[in-house]
Amino acid sequence: MTAAPQDLVDHLLVLEKALQTREVRSSAEKIGELLSPDFREFGRSGLAYTFEDIITRLVAEAGLNNTDIADFSVSVIAENVALAVYRGIRTEEDGSRQFTNRSSLWRLDADGKWRMVFHQGTATA
Repeated sequence: MTAAPQDLVDHLLVLEKALQTREVRSSAEKIGELLSPDFREFGRSGLAYTFEDIITRLVAEAGLNNTDIADFSVSVIAENVALAVYRGIRTEEDGSRQFTNRSSLWRLDADGKWRMVFHQGTATA
């Protein structure tokens, strides 16, 4: 693995943040633009999700995911594959915070767009 160029780091951070917005999370079409059809996730809860599961789940959520991204970094795994890792900090309505170590595997597809193919969230203190 090698450190990614700054333009790739910046681009993937924009995509990760887009997945946190109400605009994207409420639209199956917009989620589908950012996630690959072969997407898989191991969630913070320990549950496993498919592309279809995530679209259904995110569109059904009523509110915004109040998650900040900290300590974001990207490593190049292969010519068209990058690993993003960061700490998610979710603020609950009562002001309490949950921390999650997160990793996302992104692939540059034939159409020239980066799409997430895998994501994992691990609860942490």
